[in-house]
Amino acid sequence: MSQRSGQREDSAGAPAPDAPRALRNPGDRLDRDWPAYFDAVEGNPARDTLLLALDRFDAEGGPRSGLMIDLGAGSGRDTIIALRRGWRVTAVDGSAEGLTRLGAKAADEPDAPLRLLAVEAKFEEMDLSRIAPQGAPLVNASFSLPFCAPEHFEQVWAQIVATLARAAGEGRPARFAGQLFGDRDSWAGIPGRTHHTRAHAERLFRGFALERFEEVEKDGNDAFGNPKHYHVFHVVARLDRAPAHEHTSGGAR
Repeated sequence: MSQRSGQREDSAGAPAPDAPRALRNPGDRLDRDWPAYFDAVEGNPARDTLLLALDRFDAEGGPRSGLMIDLGAGSGRDTIIALRRGWRVTAVDGSAEGLTRLGAKAADEPDAPLRLLAVEAKFEEMDLSRIAPQGAPLVNASFSLPFCAPEHFEQVWAQIVATLARAAGEGRPARFAGQLFGDRDSWAGIPGRTHHTRAHAERLFRGFALERFEEVEKDGNDAFGNPKHYHVFHVVARLDRAPAHEHTSGGAR
C-alpha cells in the first residue's frame, strides 16, 4: 500500500453515440483497463449519493473540514467536489493511473496538498484503522464495492463500519454513501465481484438510519456503450453511534 500527498460508475455512463457493436472493454475485463474507463467517464459529475450526504452534513452545520474516505476514488469525480465543499479527503484506489489523474485535477483546488491524501491500495490491502485512526464521518464508495472480491468483502465492510463508528462515537453523525450491485445485475456471474440480494443489502445497514435506499433495476449501457442489465442499490446511511452488534456481509456473493 503506498501513499502520496496532494495529490472508477459508472459502471454506467452515457454510451458514445457511435459505439461499435462489438463489445468494448466489457464488464469481465473492466478492471484490467481502468485508464480506458477513466477516459470514457471523464467530465461526468459527482454521484448523487455523495451530493445528498454532503447536503445532509451541511444542513446539520458540518462537519466542514471533516474527513471523507473515498474508496475506489479513481480519477476523482467525487473527491474533487468534496474538496470544493471544504472537506479533507483520503482517496483510496488500486490504480496508480487514476490517482495520478486525480492529483492533476486537484492541483487547481485551494490548499489541496494539505487536504488530500492519495493511497494506492486494493480493497484487500487497505487498513482503514491506520489510514484514519480517529475514524471518518463520511465513507464514500461510488460503484466501487462490487469490485471487491467476495472473500474479502466481509472484512472490508467491517473496516468501513468501524471507521464510521469511531467518528460516531465522538458524538457526531457519520455517513456511508455509495452503491451495491444486486444479484440480478448482468455482471453477477463474473468471478471476483460481490453482489447482494435486497435482504442481504439491507442487513448490512442494521443500526444505520437509511436516508436513501433505492433499488434500481433497468436495461441500459455501460460506460463503453455495451448493453448491460443494471440491478443497483443506491445508499446513503447515517450512523449516530457505534452499533451494538457486529456487521457482516450478510451472505454477499
